[in-house]
Amino acid sequence: MNWHKQKSEEVLKNLGTCREKGLTDLEAKERLERYGPNELKEKPKEGFLSKLIDQFSDFLVLILIAAALFSILIGEIRDSIVIISIVIINALLGIYQEAKAEKALEALQKMASPTAKVIRNGYLDVIPTANLVPGDLVLLEAGDIVPADIRLIESSNLKADEASLTGESLPVEKDSNIVYEDDIPLGDRKNIVYMSTIITYGRAKGIVVETGHNTEIGKIATEIQSYDEGLTPLQQKLNELGKYLGIITILICIIVFAVGILQGRKVMEMLMVAISLAVAAIPEGLPAIVTIVLALGMNKMAKRNAIVKKLLAVETLGSITVICSDKTGTLTQNEMTVTRVFTGNKVYHVTGAGYEPAGGFLLNGKKIEIENYIDLKLLLSIGVLANDADINSANGIYKVVGDPTEGALITLGHKGKILKKNMNKKYPRIEEIPFDSGRKMMTTFHKNYIPDKIVSFTKGAPDIVINRCKYISINGETKALDDDVKKKILAVNNSFAKDALRVLALAYREYNSLPKNISSETIEDEMIFVGLVGMIDPPRPEAKEAIVKCKEAGIKPIMITGDYKETAFAISKELGIAKSIKEVMVGQELDEISDREFKEVVKNTSVYARVTPEHKIRIVSALKSNGEIVAMTGDGVND
Repeated sequence: MNWHKQKSEEVLKNLGTCREKGLTDLEAKERLERYGPNELKEKPKEGFLSKLIDQFSDFLVLILIAAALFSILIGEIRDSIVIISIVIINALLGIYQEAKAEKALEALQKMASPTAKVIRNGYLDVIPTANLVPGDLVLLEAGDIVPADIRLIESSNLKADEASLTGESLPVEKDSNIVYEDDIPLGDRKNIVYMSTIITYGRAKGIVVETGHNTEIGKIATEIQSYDEGLTPLQQKLNELGKYLGIITILICIIVFAVGILQGRKVMEMLMVAISLAVAAIPEGLPAIVTIVLALGMNKMAKRNAIVKKLLAVETLGSITVICSDKTGTLTQNEMTVTRVFTGNKVYHVTGAGYEPAGGFLLNGKKIEIENYIDLKLLLSIGVLANDADINSANGIYKVVGDPTEGALITLGHKGKILKKNMNKKYPRIEEIPFDSGRKMMTTFHKNYIPDKIVSFTKGAPDIVINRCKYISINGETKALDDDVKKKILAVNNSFAKDALRVLALAYREYNSLPKNISSETIEDEMIFVGLVGMIDPPRPEAKEAIVKCKEAGIKPIMITGDYKETAFAISKELGIAKSIKEVMVGQELDEISDREFKEVVKNTSVYARVTPEHKIRIVSALKSNGEIVAMTGDGVND
């Protein structure tokens, strides 16, 4: 059902749920029996006997078995033992390698087993995620893993990280009050949160609308399990070789047998000669050599943390002609990084990537110290103080706790030696107006930053913040923000946006004492504009080199992402994947063309933006139909 098109009251009515009390235990039990547990079931695994039969299904191996039987008939017991031993070792080695990969994959699947906070019988309870049913009333807050597909009925400043599902690098703002009239892409549905995504900010109440394999993540699992793996290039070549070899051998044996009979030789004698010739013609060592070589390759990849489920997949990797790669977290670091700052009528470039506080500031290509730049120092202070996130480090790895955008501002401050911990202690927060998606701003109040004054620091969407400012700070002096200056700021903002940077504006205001009536209308007005920060999820340094090597090897790299077209193109251009915006296709365009049309379009497309997991399968299928051998890589479950 199109839950995103229904009002919350309609959803509650259709699922028979009370807004305050949720389901009763009896209703939940009945629904669990009807819908089944909220978990992703794996398709039944092949038994040992089935795996063993698969190992013997190769045409060349069948010929070897036939040759072994003929060897026994003609009394060559030693030869038959050697052939059968090779066949058995080949089969057992293949089963062993696949079993090792399956165990590794099982370990990955068991890494998370979350619980869910639900309201049943009017009381809050914590239950295993598997026991959730459609109609359950669920509470969500920052840090929670979403346990099912949930239509929000109440939300407060909610943001969800959907990178694992859609590939979008930034958390998505959610709003329970939005109702859509038309079908829209999964990544744009702001009134629904999806199973396996993470709540990064705010809190919400929602009603479970889909569980298990009916969830969006479940649909991906179903697609993967039902997808026909097909034969690898090596299997196709070996099968072809086996068939040709078998046919040629049989024909030669028939000819030799016929010639001998025509020459007047004994029938039994010629039959033994023909069988001996057949046994000699079969390269019984070939399957063993192929298996050993592939096993060595598989073990080498395992040592480099690459799990290969099928032995023959090792060879397929060496035959690929196209690599389809996710963007977020694969080609990029999945760590928002401020790369440019505009303040005091100057544009500064920021070095370093990710949340590690390594890097500095460049002005006109020269490194600077921020002590000499009053406006830059003020901007960094605002970014650190009007901030609810934190950066943790363990074993040299830096991770953000909270919103990635705020994490990027903390790292920016640290690069200028303005540390969040010290700033919070020195200039404590005494009041705040939290961020919300309606006004797109956040304001915090601090004492001591200006002696004998209370200061409010605001960050938010550039167009909104700029329109709320009456003054501008230039070299520490407050000047009127006239139309000419405003046009210049907006021009800088546009130039940042064209480079696919996410832009935030920062401003402040002074008070003699803490205002009594603190509201957005009275506080976030007549502010002093300080500057803009532009941030992006930067490409991995090693990704550009890998793409160059791929192209040198004759492999075409393709980027597939849930992010927006402009962001996808900017990253792909920097990495050398696409040269023109004409090489970019969005998911909506993909929906509007037939498979036959797409088969031609896919030849000249290097970047796919705003796509769903279903689109990824269609892209790979179209490439395969053109004769390409395709690899898909990424850090999301949809990859």
